Amino acid sequence: MAKAEQVLLLEPSTELKFKGPFTDVVTTCLKLNNPTEKSVCFKVKTTAPRRYCVRPNSGVIDGKSSVSVSVMLQPFDYDPNEKSKHKFMVQSMFAPPDCSDMEAVWKEAKPEDLMDSKLRCAFELPLENERSHDVDTNKIIPSTATKTESSVSKPLSSVLEDTEVKKWQDDCKRLQTEVQRLERENKQLKEEDGVRMRKMPHTSSPAPTSATVVKEEGLTPRLLALAVLFFIIGVIIGKLVL
Repeated sequence: MAKAEQVLLLEPSTELKFKGPFTDVVTTCLKLNNPTEKSVCFKVKTTAPRRYCVRPNSGVIDGKSSVSVSVMLQPFDYDPNEKSKHKFMVQSMFAPPDCSDMEAVWKEAKPEDLMDSKLRCAFELPLENERSHDVDTNKIIPSTATKTESSVSKPLSSVLEDTEVKKWQDDCKRLQTEVQRLERENKQLKEEDGVRMRKMPHTSSPAPTSATVVKEEGLTPRLLALAVLFFIIGVIIGKLVL
């Protein structure tokens, strides 16, 4: 009796491609589509079971649905001169009413009920230009990120410097205003003392009033201290601007 034709549609249909490098696990996907209304049992076999890990390697596909099977190639020393002889077979049959024990279902299956599809394996290494492109991309991305970071940090630092300079300038303006006010007060006190001295009778050695002495002695050190502070702030502003 002729063998039943495969009802499942496989993607890919004839070849499983594994793209290196093969120093790590390489995974490819096999999609099983069931276009019928009935449920279909499937099982995936390989000629090199120690080289591959298949998940799931068996199961039931409901009608009008599909299943994705991951085929994982284990790491190995790739020889481009050696052709792959590995093959896979997808075996299927229409599911019986009771599928609780799949091992028993497959053992009791009749040969004429089994359907199968075969796929060969192909190993590919990435081209040299693709490798160099990946390396160039990895080099370009960090350099671009560095430029972006520097362009962001420069405006930020300049903003901080501008803010600091403006703060010092405001402080200088306040100190200058304070110095001018003190100078006006000092001048006014001197004028008042002059008027008072003219009104007093002339003596050979007129003694200054105690209030005048206190005010002049108090104002002069304060003015000197403010002048020194003003000079120091001016020097600091000059360094920040440069």
